[in-house]
Amino acid sequence: MTYPIRGKRLAVATATAAFSAVLALSPVLAQRQQQAPKGPWMDKSLPPDQRADMVVEQMTLDEKISLVHGAGSFQAAGAASNGGAGVIAGIPRLGLPPIQLADSAVGVRAAAERGRYATLLPSTIAEAATWDLKLAYEYGAVIGRELRDQQYNSTLGGGVCLMREPRNGRNFEYQGEDPILAGKMVAQLIKGLQDQKVIGDTKHYAFNDQETGRSIGNVKLDKRAMRETDLLAFEIAVTEGQPGMVMCSYNKVNGDWACENSYLLNDVLKKAWGFKGFVLSDWGGTHTTAKAALAGLDNEEPGGDPARIHFGDALKKAVESGEVPMARLNDMAHRIVRTEFASGIVDDPPLGRVVDPFKGAETAQTIAEQASVLLKNANNQLPLNAALVKSIALIGSHADASVLSGGGSAQVDPPGGGASRYGGPAVWFPSSPLKAIRAKAPKAKVEYNEGTDTAAAVALAKASQIAIVFVNEPTSEGQDMRSLTLTNKQDDLVSAVAAANPHTIVVLETGGPAAMPWIGSVGAAIEIWYPGIKGAEALANILFGDVNPSGKLPATFAKADADLPHLTIFGMRPPAAPGAAAPAGGRGAPAGFDVDYTEGLKVGYKWFDAENKEPLFPFGHGLSYTTFAYSGLKAGLDSVSFTVRNTGKRAGAEIAQVYAGLPTAAQEPPKRLVAWEKIQLAAGESKTVTLKLDPKFLSIFNEQKDGWEFLPGEYKLFVGGSSRSTPLTATATH
Repeated sequence: MTYPIRGKRLAVATATAAFSAVLALSPVLAQRQQQAPKGPWMDKSLPPDQRADMVVEQMTLDEKISLVHGAGSFQAAGAASNGGAGVIAGIPRLGLPPIQLADSAVGVRAAAERGRYATLLPSTIAEAATWDLKLAYEYGAVIGRELRDQQYNSTLGGGVCLMREPRNGRNFEYQGEDPILAGKMVAQLIKGLQDQKVIGDTKHYAFNDQETGRSIGNVKLDKRAMRETDLLAFEIAVTEGQPGMVMCSYNKVNGDWACENSYLLNDVLKKAWGFKGFVLSDWGGTHTTAKAALAGLDNEEPGGDPARIHFGDALKKAVESGEVPMARLNDMAHRIVRTEFASGIVDDPPLGRVVDPFKGAETAQTIAEQASVLLKNANNQLPLNAALVKSIALIGSHADASVLSGGGSAQVDPPGGGASRYGGPAVWFPSSPLKAIRAKAPKAKVEYNEGTDTAAAVALAKASQIAIVFVNEPTSEGQDMRSLTLTNKQDDLVSAVAAANPHTIVVLETGGPAAMPWIGSVGAAIEIWYPGIKGAEALANILFGDVNPSGKLPATFAKADADLPHLTIFGMRPPAAPGAAAPAGGRGAPAGFDVDYTEGLKVGYKWFDAENKEPLFPFGHGLSYTTFAYSGLKAGLDSVSFTVRNTGKRAGAEIAQVYAGLPTAAQEPPKRLVAWEKIQLAAGESKTVTLKLDPKFLSIFNEQKDGWEFLPGEYKLFVGGSSRSTPLTATATH
């Protein structure tokens, strides 16, 4: 893939030389360039655990305490801070660097505050929509590389909370509703990041599945439902991705705060899964000293004044009194130091350089192209033929200039736009659909209308051969959507344009599912999520057929809120009067409440299947400009094989999905995803694929046995292109 901006590399090289001179004066870099100590723990050939044991033996009590809490947040940490979300102090005499903690869910946050650039990648729900493990790895590699370029050595990304609540404001940061898809995708993201020698993370552990009242809500779920849903996603992320950190969440789980929940931290994470890294709290998510330490929390963030935090002077006194055993403090320090050695940040610290915007943008565009989901394409409305199209109306959503991004701690600063403000207005990135579409159809008349005046938009649509309406829904950390219905009367705009022009295409920029009451009246619809820094270019390639869409939905799209397990979000009050302040703990939240997930195991498509509800678009759905046929299923409980044939006239990729229905005695929803593969096929080509089945994915969690159980009985296997399109079926007996 080539870009006209590649000719600007000389300028980047010049800037690199200038930036190197600035780095030489950096106090952070100067600290790292000090002569390394000669202790035996600096022997790179030794295992990380052994090195950690050696160095912890050399630490004073105060040094251990300094490791288990942050030293400040953003600019508050002085010379030791790199300007990120926080920093854990280093111990220079022992060769341990500060851990520079950076918000970086979809790219490095707050880069503009220090005159830096960071690539905005498509949202991670978009990454999940690729169903492509290699692209998930590349996603993490971009973030890891740019973190190192900016002298960070850890990420605070890796979100994997399941989409129990499709109105959750942070769904764009997560990986959809299925634990196996979400877990495997984020595990590869973590691997890609950590291969850049940056400490990886996964969060928010656990069940931070809504933002409303996130710091006061108490999630209620039985252990079986926990282990088979969100915790299964985390289990895969932890065991396959091997992150150095796990961030515990703000909420309570069955009465205990997540950051002092011994079942979550000790019993499951550390014992059952064998997690060797450290647990850090979400910012301000620590509530006690001894209870939190004994329950498995290893690091309090953001820390600050040791006299005022839980893991500062208070923890030191608790250790000296024996309330918290010294062995536990040693374990906390060991986990942190082991992570530093295992990640490579001690032996190969980041020295800093100018970010390569071209490499990041290229990956971002590829992901956006593979993530976009063609939802509808009546009468082959798409792709557009540039030679035949005479006029196009672009309507709405700043499509003349930009694409939407998600807000909160995942917000990446736009190039040339200065520093964004946490909690501020939605941020639009300079990737112009208007320019990209004009470039694809240079002979066509392509005009833009902002869509605020419906009559004017309709007039332009009537005068144009093709109408493309862009709709959006900004979402952010800290608040949830009240409904799946698009805000600002965008549904009315789409309906009016569709009535005026039979060749209407809708492009959705959302952080998750949206209701579409107009879907029956438009010719085509495509979900591009928050598509990143090259989103417009990716979209234009799809609209004109240079890229054949292959994305599949990682979440079910419901027709309306009434079809969801809960009509409204737990704890959300009616809209406040204009100018009134929202209560603490999230928009509209009262002072403490239960989040009673009565649907239990039935998350996402499992709810729709079990309740026999028809979704707007099912989990796994996604169209192509070609067609595929399935045949020849041979199924067992260890593997399945089948053939996929491209029956159309274009090359394309099909994401073939395997689902399993468990024996009746399991009392499970009708089916669950157990395997998939993305298959590239030329026109007319066939491929036979064999997919291994993980026994755990065919098992249930037995609370009485506190373990996974592969039940005897008859299993049904379904193969096809979505959870509701499975032309191949078979049975196998265990």
